[in-house]
Amino acid sequence: MSGRKLQVLLVDDHAVVRGGLRLLLAETGDMEVGGEAESAEQAIHLVRQGEFDVALVDIGLPGKGGLDLLKQIRTERPKLAVLMLSMYAEEVYAVRALKAGASGYLTKNSPPATLLAAIRKVAGGGRHVSPALLEQLAVEVGQGRKSGSDALSDREVEVLRRIATGEGLNHIAEALHLSPKTVTTYRARIVEKTGLHSNAELARYALEKGLLN
Repeated sequence: MSGRKLQVLLVDDHAVVRGGLRLLLAETGDMEVGGEAESAEQAIHLVRQGEFDVALVDIGLPGKGGLDLLKQIRTERPKLAVLMLSMYAEEVYAVRALKAGASGYLTKNSPPATLLAAIRKVAGGGRHVSPALLEQLAVEVGQGRKSGSDALSDREVEVLRRIATGEGLNHIAEALHLSPKTVTTYRARIVEKTGLHSNAELARYALEKGLLN
């Protein structure tokens, strides 16, 4: 690569997180931050304008979330490796992220060495998949009809998570840039798929599934 450093796009709404990642990458000598964004909208603008090797994307972005951004990047820049970084355990979102086209998935408590190795791997065309995630993928392949949280769409999972944290439907609608009627429809689908009705039941269910911080 003639001494060229890997260009990494950081997408996280927390400035402190981006700052820590920037310092970590600066110490490597073979990679650097080529751009930063705190929202999906800013990120896709940078993706369209710049040349990046890897996009490191927080799955929990406000508004248009990380999974939605991932899908848009796959459409507009299919060769750009996207590594999802999340506070949520692998069993919550990892399979969804990989199915949507992510090159890998790491939790934010991963060791720095693991993160750096994952960036280098996906930049070279590989995938970062932990042994636990491989087992989870194998189980999912062997399963038949989906049920419960596995049957929920990405947006339904996000709505469920927000309901469980006590957000009102109007607030959820505003945060996700949806109409209150649409959020109500998502809630109805969640109720139908999970068999639960009250917000208290949904909150307990979300906690059991690891959807809460």
